[in-house]
Amino acid sequence: MKFYNIVASAATALSLLAAPAIAEDKPVVGLVMKSLANEFFQNMLEGAEAHAAERGDYELRAVGMQNETDFESQINAVENFITQGVDAIVIAPADSKAMVRPIKKAIAAGITVVNFDVSLDADAKKEQGLELAFVGPDNRGGAKMAGDALAQALGEGAKVVIIEGNPGADNATQRRLGFEDSVAEYKLDLLDSRTAHWETEEANQVFSTMLTAHPDLQGVMAANDSMAIGVVKALENAGRDDILVVGFDNVPAVGPMIEDGRMLATVDQFGQKMAADAIDLALEVVAGGPELEGWVKTNIELVTKK
Repeated sequence: MKFYNIVASAATALSLLAAPAIAEDKPVVGLVMKSLANEFFQNMLEGAEAHAAERGDYELRAVGMQNETDFESQINAVENFITQGVDAIVIAPADSKAMVRPIKKAIAAGITVVNFDVSLDADAKKEQGLELAFVGPDNRGGAKMAGDALAQALGEGAKVVIIEGNPGADNATQRRLGFEDSVAEYKLDLLDSRTAHWETEEANQVFSTMLTAHPDLQGVMAANDSMAIGVVKALENAGRDDILVVGFDNVPAVGPMIEDGRMLATVDQFGQKMAADAIDLALEVVAGGPELEGWVKTNIELVTKK
């Protein structure tokens, strides 16, 4: 059986389905991402495919989810990669606790695993006796960058809300904490904090409810750009252009929004490079290099109109 490339739409994940047979002359890397309905992960996949083509010395097999809460697909992907006998699995977990057991099983099968983008839960790893490095950004620090930009634009005492990501994902927790750091430092008035599970339409609905409950709010932090886009749509529908919005990811779709003022800022975490670096590190271990340890930090940068 050959790979089949199922093209993703806004509601359908792209996945590459593989037969158990492994190429003898090249190591095989299984890349497990989150929702490919999310522009950030679409962009990441493009970068990973370009990286595989440029290196030419490994085979890439990639799997994405149907939506941001479909972590069962990630569990199944890891199980399939174990069955296929891939050399390495590079994974951005959708749920920081649920993915610990299948990852431990992959490591026990002799597969090199690199956790990137979203860190696995520290307590869950300890409970399972799993030690695994994390390759990724400082999500708390990045969210504080965005929060600080919002606070400096609004001033002390400004009324703000946050739209959070998946409750089970470590990056969602860290981004909430980072924004709360800004709230405390700049003495902002945090009126509300709710999850929209990283999704655009859910964020549109959640923020519309917030806006009705708090018509005097002045700013909003969306924990990713998909949700920020939903917030901007809700503001447009309400005829409001007096509320500042910040996001996280720097997906291409928000560039025009920052340029024309619909968004104040976002945070670039360089998803394409992050995936490529994580794959490179996995291949180094597969080739006999030392195991990764601790936190391998990747870059973040505040993006504004300036």
